[in-house]
Amino acid sequence: MPTIDRPIRIVSLAMIKRTRSPHGTKFTFVLPVDEVDQAVSVVGEFNGWDPFAHPLKKRSNGTRSVSVELPTDHAYRFKYLTEDGSWLLDADADAVDNGVAGVDSLISC
Repeated sequence: MPTIDRPIRIVSLAMIKRTRSPHGTKFTFVLPVDEVDQAVSVVGEFNGWDPFAHPLKKRSNGTRSVSVELPTDHAYRFKYLTEDGSWLLDADADAVDNGVAGVDSLISC
């Protein structure tokens, strides 16, 4: 689980798209480029909090996005991590206490 050394900001225009698949649920994490103007990754329990596992790619529609397929019947804590080390929460997800004086975003399949 990440440690918090910078303030956490909530990204109000973030969006999570959910699509059922034969192997679970596909989550597409979307952030507007004008709200997050630097490289950013989604990190969480589903990728060992690895900032290199799921970087959001810049799209021609003014967003950054990445898709992750996850098994059903689970809940996963996550955050966005920017290249300058800032943590971002997703306003489209539930917020839960992470037990180390902070909060994480939460998605459920």
